[in-house]
Amino acid sequence: MKTRMRILGLTPLLVLALLAGCGKKETAEEQPAANPAGPAATPIDPATAATVTGTVKFEGTAPKAAKIDMSQDPNCTGTNTAETVVVNGGNLANVFVYVKDGLGNRTFDAPKEPVTLNQSGCKYKPHVLGAMAGQTISIVNSDPTTHNIHPTPKDNREWNESQAPKAPPLEKSFARQEVMMPVQCNQHPWMRMYIGVVKSPFYAVTGADGKYEIKGLPPGDYTLAFVHERLGEQDQKVTLGAKDSKTVDASFKPGA
Repeated sequence: MKTRMRILGLTPLLVLALLAGCGKKETAEEQPAANPAGPAATPIDPATAATVTGTVKFEGTAPKAAKIDMSQDPNCTGTNTAETVVVNGGNLANVFVYVKDGLGNRTFDAPKEPVTLNQSGCKYKPHVLGAMAGQTISIVNSDPTTHNIHPTPKDNREWNESQAPKAPPLEKSFARQEVMMPVQCNQHPWMRMYIGVVKSPFYAVTGADGKYEIKGLPPGDYTLAFVHERLGEQDQKVTLGAKDSKTVDASFKPGA
C-alpha cells in the first residue's frame, strides 16, 4: 500500500514534467534558431567586368489597353488603363531580364538599400519590380485610401497585409528566387504587379523605350531570360569577354 501511494504521489509530478517537456519542444519548433551565415560573396574584378544591353520589341499590332473601372472607390483617381502589354513605337515595356544561367556557384550579398514599391493612383508603381533574394522591399501607400497587399508566390511565403493612408512603409523580403511573382490588392481588384526575385544583381526591367542594361558581369557564357507576364519567356545566349559590351535584343509576338 505504501509503495502504491508513493507511485500515485509521483504521477502528477511526472505528468507536469512531460507537459513541460512538450511545451519546450513546441516553443523551439515555433521559434527556430537563426540560420548560420551563408558563404561569402564571390568577388568580381571590376577591371574585367562586362556589360550587356538591348531592346525588346513587340512584333505586329499592339493590343489596345483595357479600360479600368475604378468607380468603386472615389479616392482612386489615377490613369484607368491596364498595363498588361505596354508597347510604345514597337518597344515592349515591363519585360524582366535576368541572367538565368552561367554564374555557376557564385554567391552575392543582397544590397542593404531597399527597393521601393509605391501605390499611387490606385495602381502599383512600378508594374514590374526587380529585387535580390533577401533584399528589403519598402512598400509605400501614397493614396488617400487603404490598400491590401497580397503576393501569391509559389516558392516563397505568402502574406496578406493592409496598409492605411500615410501608414509607415511595410518592409518585406523574399528568401528564394522566384521570377514574376504576382502581387494583387484585395481592396482594389484591378491592382496587379509582378516582382522578379533573383539570386544575383544581374537583372533589369525594360522601360517604356523597351531598353535594358545589365552591367558588372564577369567574363563568361550566359543565358539571358526575357520574361513577360502575358507573352511568356525567351532565352538567349551570350558570351562576354573581359570589358565586353554586347547587345542582345529580343522580340515578342502577339499570342505568344
